[in-house]
Order: sequence, then C-alpha cells, then structure tokens
Amino acid sequence: MTPNFSSAPGSGAGSAPSRRSFLASTAVAAAAVAGGMPLLAACGGSQGEKKDGATSGKEARKLLPAFVAQNVVSPDIPSKNGSAAGFTTAIATAALKTSVPDKLGKGSSIKIMAPLWGSPPKSDNPYYRAMNEAIGVSTVWQNQDGNTYDEKLGAVLASSDIPDVVVVPSWNLTGKIPSAVNAKFADLGPYLSGEKVKAYPNLAAVPTDAWQRSIFGGALRGIPMPGSYVPNIAPFYRQDVFESKGYQQPKSAAEFLAWAKEATNAKAKVWACDDMKWTAFNMFGVFPGSDKALWWNMVDGKLVNRVETEEYLEALEWVRTLYAAHVVHPDARAGGTQGDPGNRFTAGQVLVYNQDLSHWYSKSVEQGARNPEFRMGAFDIFGHDGSAPTLWAGQPAGIWAFVSKKASQAVIKDVLAIANFCAAPYGTKERMLTDYGVEGVHYTYDKGLPVKNDTGFLEVAGAFDYLGDPAPYVAHPDRPDVTRLRVEWQQRMGALTKKTSFYGLTVTEPTRWTNLADDFEQLEDDVVRGRKKISDVQRAVSDWRSKGGDQLRDWYRKLLDDSGSAAN
Repeated sequence: MTPNFSSAPGSGAGSAPSRRSFLASTAVAAAAVAGGMPLLAACGGSQGEKKDGATSGKEARKLLPAFVAQNVVSPDIPSKNGSAAGFTTAIATAALKTSVPDKLGKGSSIKIMAPLWGSPPKSDNPYYRAMNEAIGVSTVWQNQDGNTYDEKLGAVLASSDIPDVVVVPSWNLTGKIPSAVNAKFADLGPYLSGEKVKAYPNLAAVPTDAWQRSIFGGALRGIPMPGSYVPNIAPFYRQDVFESKGYQQPKSAAEFLAWAKEATNAKAKVWACDDMKWTAFNMFGVFPGSDKALWWNMVDGKLVNRVETEEYLEALEWVRTLYAAHVVHPDARAGGTQGDPGNRFTAGQVLVYNQDLSHWYSKSVEQGARNPEFRMGAFDIFGHDGSAPTLWAGQPAGIWAFVSKKASQAVIKDVLAIANFCAAPYGTKERMLTDYGVEGVHYTYDKGLPVKNDTGFLEVAGAFDYLGDPAPYVAHPDRPDVTRLRVEWQQRMGALTKKTSFYGLTVTEPTRWTNLADDFEQLEDDVVRGRKKISDVQRAVSDWRSKGGDQLRDWYRKLLDDSGSAAN
C-alpha cells in the first residue's frame, strides 16, 4: 500500500508525472535524451561570481552537503553499478514509516513557478492543502505551460518580480536563462553544505553526485532531481513475437541487420525496427549527446569531442544502412512528426524500438488488458562487433528547484522544509502523501494497491514532486516482474558504464561558442535517412573546428586542468 503506479504511466514511485518520470513522459524530454536539445547547465553570474567553467575538486568539497544514507525500507533489489533500487512488494498502511517526525515549516507563504503539461488544478485544492498542512507552509502555485516554459522562464528571470521558488529543467538552460541563474537565485550552501544538511535528513540522503551537479556559478544553488547515470534508453523488443517466430536475439550490428532483413515483411505491414540512432550510439561507444559538457572526453592524452570520433561516424553509417535496407518503419523516416514509435511497437508494426526505460512498465500495463499474449523485453546493449560495449554515463541530475535571492531566511528554510518532506524515501507516510494525495479524495485501494482517480491525476501532478526527490528507485508492486527486469537491466549495463571527463559537472561555455554545435542533431537525422552523406558530417566537423571548436577544446582543457574532473 505504497506508491506503485498501478494505474499511472511512467516510472519510479510517485504521481504521474513525477520528477523521475518527467524526462520520459514528455515529448520535449524524448528529444533531450536524444541530444536534440542543448542541455547545457550554465554558470553565468553577476559581478564577483564565477561566470564560466565549473566547480569540482577541493572547491566543490567545501560546498557539498554531507551524505547520510537512509534505509527506512530495505529494497528488494539493492542499487548496484549505478542502478536505481527496486521495490517489488507493497507496504501496508500500518507499516509505513515516518521520516519527518516534526513539522519543519514555520508558516511562510511561498510562491512557486513550475512547468506543467496538462490542465492546471485549482489553486486551493485538497492535495495542496494536505501537503501544506503536513509540512507547515502555505504554497501559491504558478503553474506554466511546459511546452512554452522557456519563454515564460526567460521573461520572469529578466524581470524584478521573481517567485520565491522557480523549477528549471536542464533543457531550458539556454539563451540568457543560464546567466540569470546565478544573478537571481540564492546560495543554499549556508543551509546545506557539510554537516548543516543534517537538519534535513532526507536531503542528506540525496546522492553526492546530484549535489555536485547542482553547483552553479561557484555556489550550491539548486535542489536537484537525482537520477541514475546508467544509460536510460533501452532497445525494447517484442519478446512474444521473437519466441513465436523462433528469432534469436542479435549480438552484433551485423547480426541485427541480418535478422532485420529476415523479420521485415512490408506486405504484412511488419518492419523489424523503428529509428535506432540512440541505441547505435551506445553500441558504437559514442560519448553522450544529452549534455554538451559530456561531448568531451580525454582520449590518449587529448581532449576529443564526440563528433570528431570514428565511433560517431560508424554509428550513423550503421543506422543509415538500416534505412537503406528498408527494415525501418517508413513513418520513422519523417521523425517525430509521423505517429508514435511506441504505438507502432504495441501494434506489432515494429518488433524493436528504443525508448526510455519507463516504457517497460507503461507499455506492459497498457497492453496487459488488451493483449494477454503481449510481452516486451529489452536487449542488453551489445558492442557493434559482438564484444562488450563501452557505455557512457549521463548526468546524475537534470531538474532543479531554485530559491530567489530576494527570499528571506525564513522563506529559504521553509522551502528546504518542503524539499526535505518531498525527498522522503519509499515506504514512508510522507512519500505516500506526496505521490498519491489524500485517500478517498485522490485514490482508493484495489487489491491492496493505491489507484488514483481522475481527481488524483489532475491534482497530484506537476507540483510538490518537483521540489524534492530521494535517490532513484523503481517500485511497481503491481508488476514486480517489470521492476526486477528493469533494475537488473540497469545493473548489467551499469557494469559496462564509464564516466567522461566532465561527468557530474555543471559547465558554462563562453557565450560565443554555446550554439556552435546546434546543427548536428538535424544533420544526424538527415544522414541516417539518406538525405545527406557521411561526408557532409565530416565537412560539418571541419567547419565546427575552424569556427571555434578547437578554441573551445582549449577552453575545456584549461577548465579540466584548473578544476579537475568530478568523475570517479
């Protein structure tokens, strides 16, 4: 009787969408994972603050909160190799623990701006009232359309009227928004650095990597959404079809192409796969595209960008080969403008597609009632030549809550009280309230599991779940098989995952170079679909180098020499 998404899409244990499922549950995020949007977390700042670069090493250690692990409920599948923890069983109401024994809030009225996808709930609804009462605060929510949030965010941060709290996803840190982060948001170090964080035990249990990623302009400014650094895009396959047809899982790029040609039957409207670019980058060991700082890595003593590598070109060429062989669903050629890959997968039109791990649960539940024979698995990512792949870590945080510099000390402490409450771990009363709301109003029980009603889906979403989160976990007591499959897949992939030189750092590129690589995403898509050639990529890389790429390399190298890497 604890968060399990028994009737909600997404992943993790929380309302839909929670901050953990945030990246997976929006079209914006899907593009971001693919590298289609610049996820540059920048550190511009006002006079006297660090404007460019990043903070790591000894300087960061002075700012980071002490880590004190929580073990309120032991996971059925402990975190391993960077994976989330897994919980496969429900917890009875009477067994729910208390992680916040006393109200930490002192009654401040707090204005909060956050993105919202969907219809905004009424400002004074039962969920908001219940959370306010439990924490000891009064919140005023200024929910904004997530599809145009960057525009609203830019306008608000350019004004003098900034809410007490502003939620900022990493993909919105573009244009002038990064420079406003340091100028307009408070340093939380005096409240959280070192032993001070112990006043907020749930925040003390947030992984250190996520806090490291929350240093902006030389100060601890963000309250992070922790995430697993293990690659989160899996190549899903129709396990039921594979077994009925006797297909063997491919173990190399050549085997995949050979299988794809065998499996494709255009007359029967069955194609082997959808666009496989994301998986190809993993198969060929390409540096991550999700954050510009991760595009760089030291290779044999030289700092190299992902677009300069042979692996990058080889991955694009392999996906191009799939399109040329007509084994990719024709609608994929149009990209995201033509249908949905997940729907083509469940309809049996494609047998393999790559997507966020949350799809393992959402598609399994969706199809469970419609197609009892439906089963989906995920290939372990294989190296293109059949060897073990080299996978690269993503960033350990990507959404933050910031507090206005104009906020009083009382307001800052009450914001931290909210964050501490919302970061309560699985198996607690605080987690249950944050994720499901009020029993009888927002959810009821079905076979011992909480199931949200329409009011719950409307009100318990896009609010408090943006202001704090515990370490990553997956909890689907209604589908313990999916929980185990997902976490164990992460564990196996995590064993193959390495960290690039700027892992875990929030880096500010000098503004003259921030848009230098923006055209590569479109070029990639044009190449794999046959509209451009590999030689066009090579020419673009040459142009990139001459227009500032080599200077940017020197800048990153100096940053690495001066600050050091946060990867370990």
